[in-house]
Amino acid sequence: MAELHELSALALRDLLRNGTVSATDAAAHFLARIDRQNPLLGAFITVTAEQAMEQARAADALHARAGSGHLPPLHGMPLAFKDLTDVAGVVTTHGSAALDHKPAPTDAPLVSLFKEAGVVSLGKTQVPEFGLTAYSENRVAPPSRNPHAPSRSSGGSSGGSAAAVAAGLLPFAPGTDGGGSVRIPAAACGLVGLKPGRGLVAAGESAGDPARLVVPGPLARNAEDAALMMDVLVPGNQYLRAVQQGKPPRLRIGVTLESPWSAAFPFTPERDALDALHAGEALLEHAGHSLSDAAIRYDNRYPDAFTTAWTAGVGAARITPSREALLAPLTRTFRRRAQQRSPSKLAEALAFLRQFQHDTLVQYGQWDLMLMSALAQTPRPVGWFTGTAHGTERWPSAQWPGDADGDYRKQCEFAPWSSMVNVCGLPAIALPVHWTGGAPGSGLPMGIQLVGPMGSEALLLQVAHQLGC
Repeated sequence: MAELHELSALALRDLLRNGTVSATDAAAHFLARIDRQNPLLGAFITVTAEQAMEQARAADALHARAGSGHLPPLHGMPLAFKDLTDVAGVVTTHGSAALDHKPAPTDAPLVSLFKEAGVVSLGKTQVPEFGLTAYSENRVAPPSRNPHAPSRSSGGSSGGSAAAVAAGLLPFAPGTDGGGSVRIPAAACGLVGLKPGRGLVAAGESAGDPARLVVPGPLARNAEDAALMMDVLVPGNQYLRAVQQGKPPRLRIGVTLESPWSAAFPFTPERDALDALHAGEALLEHAGHSLSDAAIRYDNRYPDAFTTAWTAGVGAARITPSREALLAPLTRTFRRRAQQRSPSKLAEALAFLRQFQHDTLVQYGQWDLMLMSALAQTPRPVGWFTGTAHGTERWPSAQWPGDADGDYRKQCEFAPWSSMVNVCGLPAIALPVHWTGGAPGSGLPMGIQLVGPMGSEALLLQVAHQLGC
């Protein structure tokens, strides 16, 4: 029998439900893996081993009383949450040294949803400060590293969760995506990462997000596992059944490398990004779909408008003035600019983004799905965005380089096809289709992104399953 961490989430779910594996054995197994591997990977900020074992024992007691026919859908499944999300009794750091780190009084709605589904929470995973960046490095804990190459980043902002899933520290994990924060780390770590459409996941609503960019979504090793999590995120739907029993129709897919960031930050995709795109094209064509070039045009006012909306929340964050010096340079810079910006400027940016959404949806509407590379570059070295030499474990405020604009530009050039999907509110999925070493598991993973119309989450998962993801 395979080790528990080698099983798919779906297979582990079945073993937990039928009693072949106890919740306490599963929790102990994954906690032991975290204990061994997290010092290298930095995937977890906080591990809640005692609470996890207590929850696991309660799950086993429920199984003894109720039997397999009366259990919640994710009975006994080990899980962890990004350290932007409150778990009752556990500190939420938000990845920031500028905040008081106190235990959260209550569970966030997303956590409540998963706890009602029967999960056992193992802890909190690494994030960038306030979830702002495409890498998961901060001043409160060691950086999250890529299990396929620990000198490289696991992406962000769900980087700790992605690293944990890719390394077998978790069977799967929920992320949140406001500008690519599920899809970027999924692509960097060789996972399936689904961003649902706006408004689909009721537990995903959050304050400080005036453009309604952020939505929770699954990080998983395959499409079936992602669908299993979607069945919990969207109660009453049957994504797993759709993946297992359905087959996508022949689709018209538009292929594009146009980006709304190109005018502000001209970039050239790396060869491995193009190789991933070509690999995705070949898989889709072999599956019977029709591909054609899509000449998409984006308004060059997008970068300023998106940045205004994206950073509005950090401008309003409650931070004691005496502690603002503890913020990372990027956070501090964009917080100051957000605070200096008038309410009318924010309203103007939001109005532009609504028009951008309309214009983009009209163009995308000529195809069933849109295809592009997931990332323009291979996963970057730890410390590359911030200039912290070789990704030193922790950097005091006085030593952290302060080129916030250079950091932001690097992120936009690294992941130029992600944020506009959030602005448009569309579902999108990142799929691992290429490895830089030429064979699965060899070198670094690279992926594609498929973007669908509203309500196409099940279709995207079906296509992912069809492609062998």
